[in-house]
Amino acid sequence: MRYMHTPSLLAIAILAISTNASAEDTNQEPTQLSTQVVTAQATDSVLTVVTDPKAPRQPMPAHDGADLLKSIPGFSVIRKGGTDGDPVFRGMAGSRLGIILDGETILGGCGNRMDPPTAYVFPQAYDQVTVLKGPQSVQHGAGNSAGTVLFERATPDFSTQNVQGEASALFGSADRNDQMAHVLAGTNDGYIDLNGTRTDANNYEDGDGNEVHSAYTRWSGNAALGWTPSRDSRIEISGARSDGEARYADRGMDGVAFDRSNAALTVEQTHISDSLLELKGRVYRNYVDHVMDNFTLRDSAGMKMVSNPDRETIGANLSSEWALGQTTTLRTGIDHQRNNHRIRSASNMMNMMMTPDIDGVARVDDMRFRTNGIFAELDHDYSDGSSVYTGLRVNRDQAEDLRLNKTTSGEKDVNTLTSAFVRYEKQLDVAHRIYAGIGHSERGADYWERAKNPAATTPMMTGMTSTFLINPEKTTQLDTGVLFNHDRVSGSVSAFYAQHDDYILIEQLPDVSAYASTARNIQATTYGAEVDSKYKLTTNFNTTASLAWVHGQNDTDNTALGQISPLEMRLGLNYQRNNWSAGALLRLVDEQNRVAINTGNIVGQDIGKTGGFNVFSVNGSYQLIDNIKVSAGIDNLFDVTYAEHISRSGATITGYETTDRVNEPGRTFWLQLQAKI
Repeated sequence: MRYMHTPSLLAIAILAISTNASAEDTNQEPTQLSTQVVTAQATDSVLTVVTDPKAPRQPMPAHDGADLLKSIPGFSVIRKGGTDGDPVFRGMAGSRLGIILDGETILGGCGNRMDPPTAYVFPQAYDQVTVLKGPQSVQHGAGNSAGTVLFERATPDFSTQNVQGEASALFGSADRNDQMAHVLAGTNDGYIDLNGTRTDANNYEDGDGNEVHSAYTRWSGNAALGWTPSRDSRIEISGARSDGEARYADRGMDGVAFDRSNAALTVEQTHISDSLLELKGRVYRNYVDHVMDNFTLRDSAGMKMVSNPDRETIGANLSSEWALGQTTTLRTGIDHQRNNHRIRSASNMMNMMMTPDIDGVARVDDMRFRTNGIFAELDHDYSDGSSVYTGLRVNRDQAEDLRLNKTTSGEKDVNTLTSAFVRYEKQLDVAHRIYAGIGHSERGADYWERAKNPAATTPMMTGMTSTFLINPEKTTQLDTGVLFNHDRVSGSVSAFYAQHDDYILIEQLPDVSAYASTARNIQATTYGAEVDSKYKLTTNFNTTASLAWVHGQNDTDNTALGQISPLEMRLGLNYQRNNWSAGALLRLVDEQNRVAINTGNIVGQDIGKTGGFNVFSVNGSYQLIDNIKVSAGIDNLFDVTYAEHISRSGATITGYETTDRVNEPGRTFWLQLQAKI
């Protein structure tokens, strides 16, 4: 396996800065295309990144939620196969990162995270993705210590035309092919909104030409019917269905069904009075029926096994926005959520040629969760250009262990969880805004953490107690930084420092069993920084640069904190002239020597140290006519063989080479066509 050595990132940063400083000035503005190719997403406002999920981007346009997020500085993805990786932000994964779809929570069913929430996200079905960094908001639930990701659809607007539509098609290496179609039609009285997506790919090859067990097919359909009795009122009924299958290179089973169904009712009223600006309510149901086995999508010479977890999530929320004066805004809300997790499985030991009959097995409840929350956020602006933002949330959480033959069978774990923040911002001048904020978040252990290996009746588990009653995790974090926006250069610098009390650490127990793991509370510290900038070199050329770094420490054991991504830099060069645009992206990832073998999070644990790597990609686009655009790119142009530090380990699968980690794709070509009406 050949890994490219990473040059000094500090030296490259200095070179990038000196190049920008020496560029010639110009006042001429370039011609703007309808949509830009995105090579690195910048911070738009304090602790906030907003991106268009339908825009072409480098690397290849995303097919699921995690694939989209990895283009934002600070994010990494734990690779398992061709799809359904788990996003990691600032070293935090799983329930520490909130994923909200149009105001709704969705939770996967697989006990080994085969279907994280982002596996049910089809990016092109949404109009905007917003990342809120750190515990600096309490509107979207408790415990989002790393941040919150909002996948949102825009409110329909028929001020210019009554029928709107868009479609796209993408083709790429490994027989990748995606399709998306969206139609919106309506008047001032109501509307109908239809959206469909499909993506499919075969096994990809790594840089050495080795095939990776990674093929997948995914599809989704969304429909919404809206009634707008006045321009300030909206009632919408919506529904969604999606499904797919995916091969996984990191485990002994594949996903053969990801059946999701959704139904929701939204009611919204704005401009109610001079003080009450908005009132919005939503009720929803998300149901996930997930099937995995070891024989449908791979050769199986041994015992055939199938597992079928499902999960129902029902929620409701009501929020309001108030004007308490010309410079003060108050947002309040209440929310409720309950979800039930069930499981059934089957195997065929007597006749390995026969498929196990899962349909004849009854589903068994294993855990049940309930949460009720109330929150308030207050924003106040001062005449000197400064602002103060504060928020408080209180949640009452309950988890119930319905499993049999566990030391905690029948137990209920009830916790009152408090989240709060205060942030100060100051507009120094037209070009600079500084901020500093401190936030605190608390979260109860999730399904995956509570289910980690727990006392069973087998001799090898003797003496182990259930992790179901593990303590809630509490994070207190300081965020600070500056945003700058000059004529030719713009960007942001942000830094954070977090103290994690009762951090829930997942630890493998190889001495007990190859599949044994447990969860325990520790004290931990993380800190780091992100930098992003854009510099206009000339009328037609601009550069982008970003840097992300995190340091994690397990204070209890005096070791590194597991599953922390290494220092990463991205450098982009973009060209735009009339209807043409082109770009190049260099991604540089440092080595990671601070590891804690067999420890990490609910998604994966550290395997060992990793070397650095460099990946170079290029792209281009052309606006054929006003509403039709074609884009193309080559990712990993030099066909480098590499794996992310936080990638899961490769499994032994018949017909495939076993690797320490699941390698990333080698040289990848793609072509995308987009049209609007």
